[in-house]
Amino acid sequence: MLHPKPMALLLAGLVALAPLSAQAEKSRRLSVTGEASKEVVPDTAVISLGVRAQSDEAGEAMELVSVSMNEVMASLQDSGIAGDDIQTQQISMHPVWSEIRRDGAYEQTITGFEASNIVMVTLDDLGTMGGVLDDVLRAGANEFRGISFSYSEQDAAEDDLRSAAVEDAIDKARQLAAAAGMELGLVRQIQDGAADGGGGRMMATEMARSSDMPIAPGAITLRHSVSMIFDLKKPSKPK
Repeated sequence: MLHPKPMALLLAGLVALAPLSAQAEKSRRLSVTGEASKEVVPDTAVISLGVRAQSDEAGEAMELVSVSMNEVMASLQDSGIAGDDIQTQQISMHPVWSEIRRDGAYEQTITGFEASNIVMVTLDDLGTMGGVLDDVLRAGANEFRGISFSYSEQDAAEDDLRSAAVEDAIDKARQLAAAAGMELGLVRQIQDGAADGGGGRMMATEMARSSDMPIAPGAITLRHSVSMIFDLKKPSKPK
C-alpha cells in the first residue's frame, strides 16, 4: 500500500509529464507551402485615355477639352461601347508656370492654364482595340495613360488553382515526411495565400497619330498558394 506522500508525488509527476508530452507532439509537425500557376489569354482590356489642352484662360482651356472630349465619347459610342463601360477617371485644371526674365532677374509667372479629362474604357472584344484607339485619336484624344489586361473567368481559374495548390502542399508534405522516416498525420492548419493575378499588364505611352495601332495582349500568369501544417507520426509497425 502506497503512503499518501509517495502517491501525491506520483500524481504530481504525471501532471508534469502531460504538458511535456503535448509539447513533444506539437513539435512533431511539418509546415509546407503549396503553389499552383496557370497561363491564360486575357479577354478584357481597360484603356485609360483622354484629352489635354492649354490656353491663356482657365475657362477656355476647359472649354477646349470639353469640345474634344464630347467628340471622343461619341466615337466610343459609335464603336459599340456601352455607357457603363466608360467611366470618368480624372478631370484636372492647373496653371502653367514659365520662367520670365524681368529687370535682369528670372521669375516664375503663370502664362496659361492646362485642363484635362481622362476616362477609363472597358473593352470585352480585344480584336476591336486597335480600331477603337485609332478612332478616338481622330476624334481628338491626345493623351494615353495605358492599357491593362485581365481575364474575365479569373475567379473560376483561382478556385482550380487553390485546389491544385492544396494538392501540391500534400505531395510536398508526404515527400518530406518519408524522407525523415515519418508518416503524415492530420492536417492542423490551412492558410489560404493571396492570389496573384499577374498584375494585369500596364503599358503607358503618349498617343501617336497612327493607323490601326497594333496591340499584343500576350498572356497573364495566375498564381495561388496555400500554407498547411501537418502532424508527423512514427511509422506504423509492419504486421
